[in-house]
Amino acid sequence: MRCGTDEDGRTLATAAFPDMPDFAFVIALPGSGWPDDLAMPATPVATTVDDVTALALASSDIDELTARVSVCRACPRLVAWREDVARVKRRSFADEAYWGRPVPGWGDPQARIAVVGLAPAAHGGNRTGRIFTGDRSGDWLFAALHRVGLAKLPTSTHADDGQRLIGVRMVAAVRCAPPANKPTTVERDTCRPWLARELELLAPTLKVVVVLGGFGWQALLPVLVAAGYAVPKPAPRFGHGVTVQLESGRRPPDEGGRLQLLGCYHPSQQNTFTGRLTESMLDAVLRSAVDLAQGSGDRVEP
Repeated sequence: MRCGTDEDGRTLATAAFPDMPDFAFVIALPGSGWPDDLAMPATPVATTVDDVTALALASSDIDELTARVSVCRACPRLVAWREDVARVKRRSFADEAYWGRPVPGWGDPQARIAVVGLAPAAHGGNRTGRIFTGDRSGDWLFAALHRVGLAKLPTSTHADDGQRLIGVRMVAAVRCAPPANKPTTVERDTCRPWLARELELLAPTLKVVVVLGGFGWQALLPVLVAAGYAVPKPAPRFGHGVTVQLESGRRPPDEGGRLQLLGCYHPSQQNTFTGRLTESMLDAVLRSAVDLAQGSGDRVEP
């Protein structure tokens, strides 16, 4: 292993992986100093779905869960892809270090609002190590969060840029960047215990979940069931601005047992370029999330 720093002072680590001996990757190894990286060399690594389930359930707090998520290697196809992308890189980022690991949840550990997407982007979160950071979708999302008072800055460019979420936590249903932005159903289900545990740990304060896109909505519903919420049957359909109230069988409503699910079109370039999602539409959903959180008796404040 060889350690050094890039031009921005971020720590790099180069390692040859024994399971892929022809590849040498520049990725962020645990303990190498990447900003916000909570994992260390001794952090346990999940390599099977049973490992994911056991390590997720045994995580006692958000920080421990975040560290364990960030070193997961349970899906061989996703591991190979995310690390190959980190090795090859996009030409415009050729001089940058890539994170090249699962992208954990990020933001307020006592969030009242969660924003859930499907998976990180290959040259976005997989590069920067922060969800929705370094790609066009994230540019739209962070700008909107800032406009409604839920983010300190209007941009999110890299992990040590000073950005801070206010009463919000961002998570993805699948934590690794998938080829063609399409995780398999097995990969989605393997990753499910991580998100279910994160929602359980957030439950005492969490009031609203904003779900970006229909695929994210479909991925989240079984996660909510695993986290103890009663999802109606037939399952509620996704739509922009659709709101569904869920009750938990594990907590009374006044102790984190009631959750509002709020649908939002994904801020993908396809949606934003065509006008299917506009800035005002995105702002309106996020303001609704703030109103719903405040209506539950809590306030989301800077």
